[in-house]
Amino acid sequence: MPRSVNSVAKRARRKKILKLAKGYFGRRKNVYTVAKNAVEKAMVYAYRDRKQNKRNFRSLWIQRINAGARVNGMSYSKFMGKVKANNIDLNRKVLADLAMNHPEAFKAIVDKVK
Repeated sequence: MPRSVNSVAKRARRKKILKLAKGYFGRRKNVYTVAKNAVEKAMVYAYRDRKQNKRNFRSLWIQRINAGARVNGMSYSKFMGKVKANNIDLNRKVLADLAMNHPEAFKAIVDKVK
């Protein structure tokens, strides 16, 4: 009995990888073995950076709050400590937005916690 190979599934598997490699430079876009390695690495980076992205945004918010607090004569750590002590339930994302786009509202919060 002759050997049976499922070429349809093999072709589909390869097409899927090459489709994911669309837009890559050089052989990475059209040579299966190279594309497979590139796509695998890209998936690893994508997974890692979804978490990294959250860290980067939190860091950005902290910098913006710090800048806004210092304009109003306070350090970031003292400001956040007093915000928590006064039971103001605004997260860093909202506070950073206020510090950037609504400085008068942020100043009102700083005056309230002082």
